[in-house]
Amino acid sequence: MSFNDNVTLDTSQVRSGGGGGGPGGMVVGGGIGGLILLVLAMVFGIDPSSIPTGGGQLDPGQVQSGGQQDPNAFSECRTGADANRNVECRVIGTVNSVQAFWDGELSRSKYRWEQTPTVLYSGQTQSACGTASNQVGPFYCPLDKTVYIDASFFDLLTSRFGADDGALAQEYVVAHEYGHALQDQLGLLGRAQQDPQGAESGAVRIELMADCLAGVWAQHASQVPDEDTGTPFLEPLTRQDIDSALSAASAVGDDRIQEAATGRVNPESWTHGSSKARQQWFMRGFDSGDLDRCDTFAVDSVYRG
Repeated sequence: MSFNDNVTLDTSQVRSGGGGGGPGGMVVGGGIGGLILLVLAMVFGIDPSSIPTGGGQLDPGQVQSGGQQDPNAFSECRTGADANRNVECRVIGTVNSVQAFWDGELSRSKYRWEQTPTVLYSGQTQSACGTASNQVGPFYCPLDKTVYIDASFFDLLTSRFGADDGALAQEYVVAHEYGHALQDQLGLLGRAQQDPQGAESGAVRIELMADCLAGVWAQHASQVPDEDTGTPFLEPLTRQDIDSALSAASAVGDDRIQEAATGRVNPESWTHGSSKARQQWFMRGFDSGDLDRCDTFAVDSVYRG
């Protein structure tokens, strides 16, 4: 999905480097994230929820002293044209679009969207949920209410997990993590921790709901305007765009990752859902464009229809 060239990117919604908080804790609401840890857990039979993320160091080149944003960070990200040619600018533009969409969507309800920053880093940085790195992947940390993304993860998603390198595959990842932010604001995210494993577990239902919420955003994305210009951030989707998002959803299905890692599939250890289910729930959100259609806890099985 391409950005309209003349839209303005708001880099204030994204920080470079550390997100505060001390070492330790556990990444919660990882969604797309945690792929490397998940593969290791499946190979060695470890409960993924027992793996600590550790306490890495802040990248001193990314954040000024006192944890203030580097004023020169993302200076190359000014317009939609920049988002079309630069992956970090594309993340920033997607963050702008997703937040503008949920702000407008929730304004019609009793809820109000709370602006949620993204930390866009390279290598590793510190979150309140532990060390953010490519070993963890993109995730939402509810302890500091921040999304963490290393843009180089998208290369890993393609080279190791088989997703294509299309723009909507990358934008889907961002929108999925903001789905977790929305779940947190609605008081739903904790249900993943109460029931953390199994094909029909709370963890799986939370992840598939985030896929669905990403699909809802994708349906409306070409109508969400940039506040400065009034022009929609994104151009209308093509079939190729949708196929790109579905390739990413399929790539991170529990069954596909287990099959590649161990040669067998064990639904009892699932935390994210099957490839088919991830695609189906994304399309459920996309086809309906309706937040209310994403209630994965209202169905008997998340694998039907």
